[in-house]
Amino acid sequence: MKPRTRLAALALLLGLAAACIGLGGCAHVSYYWQSASGHLELLNAARPVDHWLADPATPPELRERLQLSQSLRDYASRELALPDNASYRRYADLKRPAAVWNVVATRELSLELKGWCHPVVGCVGYRGYFDRGEADALAKQLQAEGWETYVYAVPAYSTLGKLPGRWFADPLLNTFIRGSDVDLARLIFHELSHQVAYAEDDTVFNESYATAVERMGSAQWLRGSAREALAVEAEKQDGRRDDFRALTLRTRAELVRLYGSSSTDDEKRRGKAAILAGMRTAHAELKAGRWAGYGGYDRWFEAAGNPQLAILGAYNERVGEFERLFERSGRDWPRFHSEVKRLAELPKATRDAALALP
Repeated sequence: MKPRTRLAALALLLGLAAACIGLGGCAHVSYYWQSASGHLELLNAARPVDHWLADPATPPELRERLQLSQSLRDYASRELALPDNASYRRYADLKRPAAVWNVVATRELSLELKGWCHPVVGCVGYRGYFDRGEADALAKQLQAEGWETYVYAVPAYSTLGKLPGRWFADPLLNTFIRGSDVDLARLIFHELSHQVAYAEDDTVFNESYATAVERMGSAQWLRGSAREALAVEAEKQDGRRDDFRALTLRTRAELVRLYGSSSTDDEKRRGKAAILAGMRTAHAELKAGRWAGYGGYDRWFEAAGNPQLAILGAYNERVGEFERLFERSGRDWPRFHSEVKRLAELPKATRDAALALP
């Protein structure tokens, strides 16, 4: 790391630590220190993609994935009007299966996510850790306080393009580089979208927008990529995702009605158990039917409860509204992104009403 970069890194660490002191003492200091130092460790492990491609020791499979990543990165800026910057132009092998592990939590009879507020990004419905053990420890602490919790691996995250310089740009990671071509495209498009527009304290808006971009952008890329076999498999994958999204959103709606009803807590607990059992039965029917035995969602449904359904809603709840906004924007990417940025600056109630237009 160059001296100037070292100074910038130190300033970032100290700035985050200082910011958290005003948020409530040593526990916050410890958390923000692990966040800042973990991110800097990740950045320090990254090398420019060109260096990896020029290195004869780079495995052929990794070389091919990195070449594809750069083609996708160019496509994202050229065709989808996503930021043209240093993001995803470097690669790091973290020697672990996830970039971070997120903890989410809800009460027993609620789908409202516990929130945590941070400098820069505002309040979000999750708390991320670079170490799985620390994430599990927080989940256990919250469970002791009566929360239902869920810890899940995150292959990538966005710094929202707020950190200066090429060295601080988000890198490619081993945690997602070896996914399918379509999954790699979707992830790059999704994470770059967070650099375009970000509404403070509105996880549903931010993640639904990025999910809409990844879906529409990857479909457009496939149409122009002469990858017919890949397109067919992506269509099947999208069909399963649409079924999954419909089933889980329907389940969420049923639980929201139940939790908001005048039923007693015991009646709500019984109703909750019945709704979740019905969701698992519906999944088994999909798997035995048009999914033709596909088991990719098995583990999710086995463990699914309030926290899983709550965080899933953040990523999917308003995707359809963003897709309709894209159509109203004449399927013009710059115009669409500009409108999303405008909405992100509005008060939440005004933003939600505008986004809900048919």
